[in-house]
Amino acid sequence: MNALETRVPPPLAGLISGALAWLASVALGPSAIAFPIRLTAALALVVLGFGIALAGIRTVLRAKTTLNPIKPETSSALVTSGIYSHTRNPMYLGMATWLLAWSAWVGTPVGLLGAPLFMLYMNRFQIGPEERALSTLFGAEFAAYRTRVRRWL
Repeated sequence: MNALETRVPPPLAGLISGALAWLASVALGPSAIAFPIRLTAALALVVLGFGIALAGIRTVLRAKTTLNPIKPETSSALVTSGIYSHTRNPMYLGMATWLLAWSAWVGTPVGLLGAPLFMLYMNRFQIGPEERALSTLFGAEFAAYRTRVRRWL
C-alpha cells in the first residue's frame, strides 16, 4: 500500500469521498431533515472550511515554502505560526469541513462517513509521509512542534 503514499492529490481524495457521500444519498433516498436547515448547515460549514484552508494557504505562502503535497520533501521551512499553532493540517481540515458541508447538503446521515473516510485516508497516505519528510528535514524542531499541536484539532 506504500504505492499510494503522496500519489493521490488531497483534493482528488476529497472529491472521491464526496462522491461516495453522494452515492449513499442516492441509494438511501432523501433526508427527513428540512432543506432550509440542511442548506444553512452546509453554507456555514463551507464558510468555516474555506476560512480554515485559506488561513493555512496564506501562512504557508508567507513562509515561502511549498504548497505541493505530492513532494513534502521539498519543504524549505517548518510553518508553526498562525493557524498552524492550532492544527498541523489546516488545508486538510478545511477539506474535511467541506465534506461535512457536502454531507449536510445531500442530507443522508450515512453521507457523514465521507469526512472520516477522507481523514483516515489522509492520515495513512498523505500526512504520515509528510510528517516523515518533515521529521527528516527539521528533526527536533518538528518533534517539539508535533508534541505541542494536534494533527487535526
